[in-house]
Amino acid sequence: MTETPQDAPRSPFSVRPATAADTEGARRVMLDTFYRDFGYGYVPEWHRDVVDIEGAYLDDTRHLLLVAALGDEVVATTGVRSAGPAHPPHPRWLAERYPSGTTAQIVRVYVAPEHRRHGLARTMVRRACAFAAAQAGYDSIYLHTNAHVKGAEAFWRTMAKEVFDARTTGEHGPGVGTVHFEIPMPR
Repeated sequence: MTETPQDAPRSPFSVRPATAADTEGARRVMLDTFYRDFGYGYVPEWHRDVVDIEGAYLDDTRHLLLVAALGDEVVATTGVRSAGPAHPPHPRWLAERYPSGTTAQIVRVYVAPEHRRHGLARTMVRRACAFAAAQAGYDSIYLHTNAHVKGAEAFWRTMAKEVFDARTTGEHGPGVGTVHFEIPMPR
């Protein structure tokens, strides 16, 4: 028997734009990722948006924070910010190629470990890219990832084109293997 869309099992996850009620859960997912997966914890100069989620995402119409929730629990996040890579620590040429204001940067693509392998990150990134494409003024979609995090590089290589592998430059110091990517702008 072939499964039809109406017979297919429904996902127990709700993927939606974050509200003020989601900020604590989203912050928990982000901070857990910094400490558990990245191993270096909260870094104020890199993670200011995590402290002020409402100001960084909810109060700016060109920004977006998506959450995936299981019931009332936020289990994944993905953000869009109107900002290119900062120089320093990233190379000047990269900051010039992806200038703030015209670059939609995909950020905070984090899924709690017990909810991985359900397609949440891929779904959320696609929705974030669709949001960026619908906004006036975005010319490109950029992101960078820490390739030392298990599965991160392989995931992004399925969705994006590598622009610069900075692992040999040590731009963020030991334990961070930064690879920069661009995702084609959806039509």
